[in-house]
Order: sequence, then C-alpha cells, then structure tokens
Amino acid sequence: MAELHTRVRAAVRHFWRTRQRQSNNQGRITGKKDYGSRSAVTSGKQIDGFIRLMAELLIESGIQRHQVHIEKKQVVLPGWFRPTKEWDIVAVIDGTLLAVVEFKSQIGSFGNNFNNRTEEAIGNATDMLTAYREGAFKSSPRPWCGYFMLLEDSAAAKTAVEIREPHFGVFPEFQNSSYTDRYRILCQKLVRERLYDAACLILSNAKEGMRGEYFEPTEEIGFRNFAASLTAHAIAFTKYHSS
Repeated sequence: MAELHTRVRAAVRHFWRTRQRQSNNQGRITGKKDYGSRSAVTSGKQIDGFIRLMAELLIESGIQRHQVHIEKKQVVLPGWFRPTKEWDIVAVIDGTLLAVVEFKSQIGSFGNNFNNRTEEAIGNATDMLTAYREGAFKSSPRPWCGYFMLLEDSAAAKTAVEIREPHFGVFPEFQNSSYTDRYRILCQKLVRERLYDAACLILSNAKEGMRGEYFEPTEEIGFRNFAASLTAHAIAFTKYHSS
C-alpha cells in the first residue's frame, strides 16, 4: 500500500495516453472518424490500467492469479432481473464468489450520462445482490462489491447545474450541485445504502493526467480506502479458509 499512489498515477497516465492514442488512430483504416471525443469513447480499454491494478492488489493479498478474472469470457455472472451481467473483475475461489468490481469513466457530455451512470450503478448492484439472496452463488458469503469512477476534472464538471422542481423539492444536498458534487454524493450513498462495499471517485484531466496527476474530492471515497477495503476482505478470506 505504501507505493499505491505511484501505481494509481501510472493507471491515470495509461488512461489518458490510451485515450489520446485511440483518438489519433481511429478511422485510419476505414477512413471514417467519429466526431469530437466519441472516437476515444467508442474505442474503450482506457480504464484497463485500473482494472489490472486492482487485480494485482488481490493477488498480492493472497488470491491465486487464476482465481482473479478480468478476461471478457470469465467475468460473466448470473443476474436476477436479467440472465447475466459482465463485470470488470470477478474473483472466484474454489466455487466461492469473493468479489466483483465495476469500473467506469465520464469524460465530457455530462448531462444525461450522469443519470445513465447512476441508474447503471444502482441497477447492477441491486441485480447482483438479489441474485445472491436467491442463491445464484450457492454457498458463497455475500461477495464484496466495488464501484470505481474516473471523472474528467473540468470547468463543466464543477459548475452548478440547474435543477427543475415543478412539483416537489429535491433533497438539499443536490441544491447548487455540480456534476462533481453529484458523483461524490452518488458514490457516498452507494456505500452508505450498502449497495456497494466501497466506491471510489477520482478526477483528472487530459493535460495533467498525461503526467499521472489526479484529485480525490474526499478521502471517504478515495482510492486508498477503496483498495484497503477490497484487500482486507481478500486477506481475511484467505486467512480463515486456508487454515
């Protein structure tokens, strides 16, 4: 954990450099290039540095490498409201579902995308936890569930957003809130409502992110707490199931 900050910086650099490279390369073969930032969004894989980092932390906590899955065909789990869901990391030990993690990013186009991300986060956790309750994972104890969001650190993300209240007032924490505020509130509430065991929100922009720079709005949902929660869960499991 002592070198965690350095490893997070490397994942941030990977995100922005991959995004830039994909934006530059997109359309060279077909001759058709997406407009704006869509060329980077449609390419994917920018978040892989964080996925690999969390997978490495699990392995360093005592989980065997073959038990930590990040390959597309190996991260599918049954759902309750739908047949299956693909997570970004799935850890399974001798038939026990240890942990699942979802990684997301939001670069520009905040608007409806915030609502979509909110609905996804709540829906994915509700679906997984209901499937768990109904016995989809057999004798597994409740799996650790994590949610990660990298948000673009921009003026648009920090500007208060107008709220319409034609019939009833919104909760006070949303008054004069920016999208950065809203993602912070979302991540905090996801944990406090026990939909996720831990959530992480970090902010970064393309210029400083190329050097690995990032910002955490609050320690409660910072990366260190996120990683500590997962690794503590993994260490406790390996300790009491290997004896």
